Amino acid sequence: MSISAEEVFETANMILRQNLDIRTTTLGINLKDCIDNDFGRFTDNVYQKILKHSLRLIREADKLEIKYGIPIVNKRISVTPISLIMETHCSKQSFVEMAKTLDRAAKDGGIDYIGGFGAFVQKGLTDSDRVLIESLPDVFASSDRVCSFLNVGTNVAGMNLDAINMLGHMLKETASKTKDAVGCAKFVAFANAPEDNPFMAGAYHGIGEPDTSLNIGVSGPGVVHSVVEKNRDCDLTQLSEIIKRTVFKVTRSGELIGRELAKNLNVPFGIVDISLAPTTAQGDSVANIIEAFGIESIGAHGTTMAVALLMDAVKKGGAMASGNVGGLSGTFIPVSEDSGMIEAVRKGALDLNKLEALTSVCSVGLDMFAIPGDTPAETINAIIADELAIGVINNKTTAVRVIPVPGKKAGESVDFGGLLGEAPVMDVNPYSARDFLKRGGRLPAPVTSMRN
Repeated sequence: MSISAEEVFETANMILRQNLDIRTTTLGINLKDCIDNDFGRFTDNVYQKILKHSLRLIREADKLEIKYGIPIVNKRISVTPISLIMETHCSKQSFVEMAKTLDRAAKDGGIDYIGGFGAFVQKGLTDSDRVLIESLPDVFASSDRVCSFLNVGTNVAGMNLDAINMLGHMLKETASKTKDAVGCAKFVAFANAPEDNPFMAGAYHGIGEPDTSLNIGVSGPGVVHSVVEKNRDCDLTQLSEIIKRTVFKVTRSGELIGRELAKNLNVPFGIVDISLAPTTAQGDSVANIIEAFGIESIGAHGTTMAVALLMDAVKKGGAMASGNVGGLSGTFIPVSEDSGMIEAVRKGALDLNKLEALTSVCSVGLDMFAIPGDTPAETINAIIADELAIGVINNKTTAVRVIPVPGKKAGESVDFGGLLGEAPVMDVNPYSARDFLKRGGRLPAPVTSMRN
């Protein structure tokens, strides 16, 4: 297939002026073959395997950045869910030591983040799962790059409220032990977590994956915003078509880089995640895309339909561009990582209730939002349960990254720096669901789960 000069200049313009990039290359690694009864040998096996693959990933990714001129912003590793390989070393001290091992391997290998320090607890908790959750405040306090997830619900199994009821206290303790509560930004609670997600904090190497696999996260909010700005007067069908064609081009770049990188690493190519993932950089905002649709500010009435239109167009365009679309693939709306979202919260256009409504049509959920540090643990649990119920009932992935910031009140803000951005502290409903949550048990799976 020939490539015209116009297409070359168009791609160059996307990179230079519209923030087109490969947001992440995430190499998944199976750690089950590292298990040893001797914990010292076990951690050494883990360190050596991660370090070897990390160094290769960095080397080959850097080569492709130079070859194609497309920035690869993050190089990450995901591993087998840690609770599955820690059954014979089930103590808080061992979990913390394993986290330190993962952190050291990532640091020595030049990796930005390492994911998979998590568990699947949608139907119940093993001893290993409980100890993992209890160890997380110390894990985050003693590591810089380790990210954790907990899958507490699926549309087939329902949702484990007993597990959710452990999270509020864990997050408040994590907030107290890490600067500006940043440890909470490295934990995500999921419903229907995908095995091939390349984005943190929820990335892990699924048990259905090969020994290693490479997943790509490609993002271009600035590119989509540019074409929407140029088409202010078209109707919704035409707008969808314009976005689809744009996302097609963005996804093809991810497919090209991903397949070549996997080949050079001699590992299977997994998926391209076509999510629009914003940053705080000027012109790299999903909120600004929605406003370019004709919404005065994200959060105004009409925003949910606008996000639904964007989500649908992104998925359709990406699906046409790659036979291996996966992960989360949609539109992220993290508060702290999107300059437009930050501004909308500050001026009162977007509150927590409207943010939850938007998650019913987008991926992945309530993401990177801060709340007052004195919010009761039971209220945090209720926020998580509400959001994940949307995923369970609607057969979609939803997730929560909530950050209770000690000493902060609604209207104040906290600056995490870097990709994590700045979070305005959002007001929380003062009324409690404590008596409902203390019932515990499991939310039954919806009738749509009975499809056999």
